[in-house]
Amino acid sequence: MNSRTWKIVLVASLVLNVFLLAAIAGGAYQWFAARGATTPLVAQQRALRFAAQTLSTERQKEFADSLKTGRREARQFAREAREGRREVLRLLAAPQLDRPALDAALARTRAADSNLRAQVESSVADFASGLSPEERVKFADSLRLRGQWREPQPGASVARAASPASSGD
Repeated sequence: MNSRTWKIVLVASLVLNVFLLAAIAGGAYQWFAARGATTPLVAQQRALRFAAQTLSTERQKEFADSLKTGRREARQFAREAREGRREVLRLLAAPQLDRPALDAALARTRAADSNLRAQVESSVADFASGLSPEERVKFADSLRLRGQWREPQPGASVARAASPASSGD
């Protein structure tokens, strides 16, 4: 081999090593970033669909099916609420504010949202009526952490009260 070949091999090796080092550093960064994000996994599972996690797999499936059925039956209310919000935004953006029309659109949207919530809550109640007393206790405890019945965590109100944003100044 001549000196030109050695130079080409040396440059190719240098480029490959830099690429490998960058890949290792990027992978390590991703691993550490992902590890920190998955730690509070329960905190991320606040949706109502996670409320049956403390129950058996069969009961979890029943709850998911119950929610799907309830939401399917309430699809019209969801559509009405979505259309109502669009109407409210359209009325707010109009050159002249038509307060009676805005109030009526807000009332229709509120009624549709209320009907949607009532349908979903009814499906949750129907599911709960089929649970044993022990399962209902577990389910209620889980609902305290998830869904629209969620209660604030004990330390959250103290931290919120101490923050300057909550002082109202």
